[in-house]
Amino acid sequence: MTAFPAGGPELPQRRNLVTEIPGPASRELTARRAGAVARGVSSVLPVYVTAAGGGVLVDADGNSLIDFGSGIAVTSVGNAAPRVASRVAAQAAAFTHTCFMVAPYEGYVEVCESLNRLTPGTHEKRSALFNSGAEAVENAIKIARYATGRSAVVAFDHAYHGRTNLTMALTAKNMPYKQGFGPFAAEIYRVPMAYPLRWPDGPDACRAEALGVVKSLIHAQVGESNVAAVIIEPIQGEGGFIVPPEGFLAGLAAFCADNGIVFIADEIQSGFCRTGDWFACSHEGVVPDLITTGKAIAGGLPLAGVTGRASLMDAVHPGGLGGTYGGNPVACAAALGAIETMSAEDLAGRARRIGDVMLPRLRKLAGHFPVIADVRGRGAMIAVELTHPGTLEPDAAATAAVASACHKAGLAVLTCGTFGNVLRFLPPLVIGEDLLEEGLGILEDAFGTL
Repeated sequence: MTAFPAGGPELPQRRNLVTEIPGPASRELTARRAGAVARGVSSVLPVYVTAAGGGVLVDADGNSLIDFGSGIAVTSVGNAAPRVASRVAAQAAAFTHTCFMVAPYEGYVEVCESLNRLTPGTHEKRSALFNSGAEAVENAIKIARYATGRSAVVAFDHAYHGRTNLTMALTAKNMPYKQGFGPFAAEIYRVPMAYPLRWPDGPDACRAEALGVVKSLIHAQVGESNVAAVIIEPIQGEGGFIVPPEGFLAGLAAFCADNGIVFIADEIQSGFCRTGDWFACSHEGVVPDLITTGKAIAGGLPLAGVTGRASLMDAVHPGGLGGTYGGNPVACAAALGAIETMSAEDLAGRARRIGDVMLPRLRKLAGHFPVIADVRGRGAMIAVELTHPGTLEPDAAATAAVASACHKAGLAVLTCGTFGNVLRFLPPLVIGEDLLEEGLGILEDAFGTL
């Protein structure tokens, strides 16, 4: 078996539980947290991290857990990748901020040059940098509306695009993201996602029908000439790692091109090598007009971007885009280190190898446990959906129970899905293959507790 290099600090790359999970130090911190942190901010794991790197998280009690979450697809290069850490240290020693809109600096330009080079398509591009994925999505919508002079935006069922007012309108899931926070931004329209497992007549019908249904609804309910943008995650993230059938994305992009609609690919979770390509769109050769990036872009520092056709990006008047911290110099340094790591260590290839290891074992697991209705994903962006056996009724309780059993055994896993019934796996792309295999064994044992 190939051993992946650990990356990050020189932490022992092994699971090691010295207390129960959570241990006494983490329980003490939880008590302090209750008196200091707003209740609306929740956490998946009941442990407090003191060190992390490669494929492990070390908590305040000295427990070392296997990481199958990557901070929600952020630490793809590891939690303290050497190229990231060294560039961050050097930049922080030079200066931490000037505001690019006041006194610019080379790092911002370099990151934009990298995005223009790496994102799909050979056309002339421009980029702009922001603080978060939601902020990138907001600005992509601003750009599309400005450039087209249209107002309507089409999003999909099961979509997740952020927690700001506009991006909550785009996001499909009510709890916990939208409940009680309305009213939301107007001129947002929703159409069905090509969701093979849950398409009314099954996966084959989804492949044959989904694009036609979407086009028909846009035509009848919105009108193509009113649509500024269609925004879609090439593989949906929070909605359940839903992978549309081959041809759906390409057909959607062609429909947009035929009708003067800006096609926005939200690659905030799926981008930067996660799916086995630099960007998930590339799997089918789809070239978006605008692409939003974030999460893994800067190895854990807050940074996001919008990259797109120069004609669109340059349509907005000077001063119309920006923000005080957008493209912070330290975050830009981290991004350059992360991109260098992804290229030098072929992390796209590593993602494909992770998929080659995980998918067969998960499919075998599905054969033993009928609660697993679907195994899906690409590269190192993989999920299993749980339902009551023999039905499509979501089983959120079983999903939570498996996740809890994994956590207690020292494996960090995440859940997702509109119905809370999907286990998603996002291991760091630098995880050791022995840890990957051990983590899968823990997952198998967790299913055995149902």
